[in-house]
Amino acid sequence: MAKRDTYKYLVKRGNTILDGGITKNLERREKERQLEYPGSHIKKVGIRSTEEGARKWEEKEGYS
Repeated sequence: MAKRDTYKYLVKRGNTILDGGITKNLERREKERQLEYPGSHIKKVGIRSTEEGARKWEEKEGYS
């Protein structure tokens, strides 16, 4: 059984979605993304997924 260890997330500034992606570590990714998008925050999408499922979501949503 595949591990559900991958988070899906959106990068937002206020109510505006700037980007999105997947990660195994939300805290680290938020710090990295704040350097790219000052004043932004990360919003977790759904629950943890398998890496394969998260990659499919990322591609479908256009973040890959």
